[in-house]
Amino acid sequence: MSAKAAEAKTQTFKVASKGVAGEDKGELSISSDRLDTQVRYRLLKQAVVMYQANKRQGTHSTKTRSQVAGSGKKPWKQKGTGHARAGTRKSPIWRGGGVTFGPQPRDYSFSINKKQRRLALRSALFSKFNSEEVQVIEGLDFETPATGKLVAVLAACGLEGKRVLIGTVSRKSGLCLSARNLKKVEVSAVSDFNTLDVLQADCLLLERDAFDLIESGEFQVTAEQPEAVDSEVTEPEVAAAEEVAAEEVAVDEAA
Repeated sequence: MSAKAAEAKTQTFKVASKGVAGEDKGELSISSDRLDTQVRYRLLKQAVVMYQANKRQGTHSTKTRSQVAGSGKKPWKQKGTGHARAGTRKSPIWRGGGVTFGPQPRDYSFSINKKQRRLALRSALFSKFNSEEVQVIEGLDFETPATGKLVAVLAACGLEGKRVLIGTVSRKSGLCLSARNLKKVEVSAVSDFNTLDVLQADCLLLERDAFDLIESGEFQVTAEQPEAVDSEVTEPEVAAAEEVAAEEVAVDEAA
């Protein structure tokens, strides 16, 4: 078998499913066809650097000799003092002077192609499944914030003290608020996953519905679809605006 054929060979990953008390709920499987066929290290590096660079503010700034406050007067005469000659106190070699070639405000952000971002995320997920760093949990439902309850759930799953990314199908305010005060725990909808968040996590803790969404291979389509416009809400508003405009025209004509 050639090297390319070996890389493209389909794998099946087994994932443990647990309850909120840590009880065993069985085992689930997912095919690598839904993810990727290998860990693409070069592409992953590009994606990680992109996400990290886009987080930089780039507001660093230093003053050159022309921007330093102070007089431009010559400190002392050119000759006869015994001092080295000097023309300004703003010289970069003087304490309190300007900075030569110092950092200036700049934009560090850049982007990679959409296909690269998609493939990088799939490769990152492939890496997590291949390294057995994924768990599925059932019954993780928080109607009200309960940080202590979430800590107990993580401990029951053997994830205490680890950096955990909890994946859901949609945003759940109760779960998000429960994890907000936990430094190493993040909650995100699967459709909002990115390569950096996945790779930084020691373990992915997926809800059963979120796992099914990844297994279906459609989790990224959800993230890229624009929000649907509710015609039932907008059409009456448009009709009302048109009616008001027609009344204004009628009043102007009557005048």
